[in-house]
Amino acid sequence: MPKQKNKDVCKVICFNKKMVRSLKAGMPLPASIDKVAGIFSIVGDKTRVRILFILSKGKELCVCDIANTLGLTISATSHQLRKLRDRGVVKYRNDGNMVYYTLDDQHIEGLLIDAFKHVRGLI
Repeated sequence: MPKQKNKDVCKVICFNKKMVRSLKAGMPLPASIDKVAGIFSIVGDKTRVRILFILSKGKELCVCDIANTLGLTISATSHQLRKLRDRGVVKYRNDGNMVYYTLDDQHIEGLLIDAFKHVRGLI
């Protein structure tokens, strides 16, 4: 049986020097690449996506409300929120005995909205 050739690879190895130079010059700094990769990796978990989805509704929610909405323990919810907070995806504020969470900013909400729009186009 003959070997199948890759159809998704160039058959001739060459490159546009001017284009490559331009693309290299426009690359973000490694620290920025690391932060973006960190955001994408932290939102690569179903539970954290669910948490972000309910926080994207624009309301400040306490840990107990988030846990009960998602059917999780308070401990598990707090653990996931801590991971999101450590990556700068959510922020919190203390109010007496209560801790309230929101998305860190509208950019996180935009990423989430765009991801769900993308998925709707694939389903």
